[in-house]
Amino acid sequence: MAAELLHKERIQFYILPTSHTPVILGLPWLRLHNPQISWREGQVVKWSTHCQQNCLSLVKPIPVCSVSLSPARESILDLPEEYADLTEAYSKEQANTLPPHRKYDRAIDLLPGHSPPKGRIFPLSQPESEAMKDYINEELQKGFIRPSTSPASSGFFFVKKKDGGLRPCIDYRGLNEMTVKFRYPLPLVPSALEQLRTAQYYTKLDLRCAYNLIRIREGDEWKTAFSTTTGHYEYLVMPFGLVNSPSVFQSFINEVFRDMLNISVIVYIDDILIYSNTLPEHIQHVRAVLHRLIKSQLYTKAEKCEFHTTSTTFLGYIISPGGVAMDEKKVNAVLKWPEPTTLKELQRFLGFANFYRRFIRNFSTVVAPLTSMVKRGTHRLQWSEPTHNAFQTLKQRFSNAPILCHPDPSLPFIVKVDASNTGIGAILSQRPDPTAKLHPCAFYSRKLNSAERNYSVGDRELLTMKAAFEEWRHWLEGATHPFTVLTDHKNLEYLRTAKRLNPHQARWSLFFTRFDFSVTYRPGSKNTKADALSRQFEEEDIPIDPEPILPFHVVVAPIQWDIMTLLQQYRERNETPVACPVDRIFVPEHLRDQVISQVHCHPSSGHPGITATINQLENRFWWESLHKDTANYIQQCNNCIINKSSKQSPAGLLQPLPIPQRPWSHIAIDFITDLPNSQSHTTILTIIDRFSKACRLIPLPKLPTALQTAEHLCNWVFRLYGLPEDIVSDRGPQFTSQLWSAFFKALNVNVSLTSGYHPQANGQVERLNQELNRFLRTYCNQNQDDWARYLLWAEYAQNSLLKPSTGLTPFKCVLGFQPPMFPWSGDPTDVPAVNDWMARSEEVWNRAHVHLQHAVRRQKEQADHRRRPGPNYQPGQWVWLSTRDLRLRLPCRKLSPSPLLVPETRERGGPVHRPLNPSP
Repeated sequence: MAAELLHKERIQFYILPTSHTPVILGLPWLRLHNPQISWREGQVVKWSTHCQQNCLSLVKPIPVCSVSLSPARESILDLPEEYADLTEAYSKEQANTLPPHRKYDRAIDLLPGHSPPKGRIFPLSQPESEAMKDYINEELQKGFIRPSTSPASSGFFFVKKKDGGLRPCIDYRGLNEMTVKFRYPLPLVPSALEQLRTAQYYTKLDLRCAYNLIRIREGDEWKTAFSTTTGHYEYLVMPFGLVNSPSVFQSFINEVFRDMLNISVIVYIDDILIYSNTLPEHIQHVRAVLHRLIKSQLYTKAEKCEFHTTSTTFLGYIISPGGVAMDEKKVNAVLKWPEPTTLKELQRFLGFANFYRRFIRNFSTVVAPLTSMVKRGTHRLQWSEPTHNAFQTLKQRFSNAPILCHPDPSLPFIVKVDASNTGIGAILSQRPDPTAKLHPCAFYSRKLNSAERNYSVGDRELLTMKAAFEEWRHWLEGATHPFTVLTDHKNLEYLRTAKRLNPHQARWSLFFTRFDFSVTYRPGSKNTKADALSRQFEEEDIPIDPEPILPFHVVVAPIQWDIMTLLQQYRERNETPVACPVDRIFVPEHLRDQVISQVHCHPSSGHPGITATINQLENRFWWESLHKDTANYIQQCNNCIINKSSKQSPAGLLQPLPIPQRPWSHIAIDFITDLPNSQSHTTILTIIDRFSKACRLIPLPKLPTALQTAEHLCNWVFRLYGLPEDIVSDRGPQFTSQLWSAFFKALNVNVSLTSGYHPQANGQVERLNQELNRFLRTYCNQNQDDWARYLLWAEYAQNSLLKPSTGLTPFKCVLGFQPPMFPWSGDPTDVPAVNDWMARSEEVWNRAHVHLQHAVRRQKEQADHRRRPGPNYQPGQWVWLSTRDLRLRLPCRKLSPSPLLVPETRERGGPVHRPLNPSP
């Protein structure tokens, strides 16, 4: 039964004597009430939310049993007419149903040797107990949780909301500590907002129960178990409080809008912003987003959505065509913030303020006195006049923060820089038109460290330029127009023509060549903005006390060794050999190692090489075998072995892979990843036949799993050329999985993996990848999004090239003939008899095999010319292991030892490699 509604409100009318119409409601009234009118029937079909809350009332009461208005219907009363057919995207009932399993289910993988802890049951007050029962019953009814028999357990409790309500929480801290972390990146909000520079219309959507729309991976539900006073339960959907939840949901939502991200959509977890240049285009974008949400079974909160606005608040920023500004509510919160009294309160304030640092000129210098209090680490804060001034100044800067305009790459940029004794600052600006004033796009500032404070004035100014160029490289490098740098240091105008550069300037000048800019001198009196960035809080001059320096002769004077006493005693009891020069000291055999050690190992010498050590010894000492003993000692010096780079040729001669007997019997595979999206492809599977050098290039939407990779091999190689005998690959997760090994073991195909950190073992496919990258760079467009259309021509070209190792093209070697290059220039030939074709193919393969043997020998000779035979280690022998590819638990890689001493295992890995078992 339809309810009769009466629209009531108090309005002041003007009396018009000539009108026969009782009431005229103008455009302002229509904008406020926004009714949906059926012009054919002359009736109001639907009123806006404003009217529902303030103006409408029932003419007569309606029996409760006669009307059923669903919550979903109530929440979409003000949905724009353009999306009336997409109301399912706002269904609260659907959002409260158990979602299906997807490939993005929340996995909970635990670190080896760990199991989820058993948490305690938290005592609850009477109101909390009632709220807990309501929550458990509601989640059970939705199907989001179920009774559990899990041995794991986490505590359940409540925290109070700002409005006094209770928010349920589960203590997953113990589980989070032992969960393998998923490092999927969250979007950089400031970078994402830079894409809005031409947008005029915005629509904002907020997903309902976002985390609850993701299922827990089947079999991992028991790890989410929690205990209450009424029972033990576990989640079937992703709850709040689990580590990795934001990353998992972000990866899922990014996949939903993959081809729309940063083009018409920005997504940050459950917040979606749709932006467009025109209203018709915007409607298309919003419809596309709603369609995808429905398809992915994601639902939004209609009451928190905004449609077709020209200004909106998104993630704490106010966004409009004019630029980006801070949210006024956040600014008011800062202005009302009381002066912190504890370290935690100060850290909370600085963390909040740091979110908006891009709007605050000279932020790092302003907060320097406050951050120094944090570094002291005292719980109770001791406020001084500088720290109090810094706190008040920062609050004032928030109230005066400008609107940052969207950078426009079609307009020239202007970079203002300035440096002081304590900090550097820069402003990125643009003019909307030649006659307009400069408008800031971004601010940058930071404090100088202790080393940078010692730079000359010119170097500090140059450092500011370098830091600003690095901060805004994505706008300045390759800019459409040359940009201008404004500085108050006149010497920088001659940077590019200077003939003499100090070490800093020489290093940085190479970096500056990547940019097209000119430097313009502007006196400091006119460069006040950038100057204020660097000089807001100048520190008082600190006098530098002269440090006492030891006299030079003390530093370089000979060190008095205790061993000299022993040598003197020996000379008193024994005669010096006749061959010993008069001006040198003879060293007996039992003291020679000690003398060499003092000359070679003392810090005043610094472990020199063999020649330098011998020269130092010969200035004062003598014995017949001095050269030989010194060389032997230094060659066995552990410190030299650990900390010096080896000058020897690499150990181990080249061990070529076995030469196959026929095409496609031995293949090598690899992936080329992280390519720009082209026809929904981002990855290439490269396959090469080690006999003929023929290749197959397979475009893929993303990096496949082990099973998917095996399916691709079956479809693209095995069905055409039969099963191979051997497959060479690197140690990627697809190739080291149990599924991969078991699959090819069942097919009787050998799987060969390269050694760790040694891609040369799969050199043929690595070389193919290099050639493929070169080919695609040559032909793809500037956006690099059309490489997939050239992939088949890359494969055709590679298979048509003459290979020096075989003396044939891959086509000739595999097919027995060479397909013509385009365009077709010859007449078609008759198909030869099968026997003739087989004989010809066998002849071709034999010829290729001979060439391969010759190529392998030549390659081995060339490689071994720069190498030496590998040492013949014995089982159990201690050996030196290079740390080049190891992660050491040391502060600095440069000061870490080059090799480590480790024991060898009893196994024998091969002719040139040995498996080791390094000590932890």
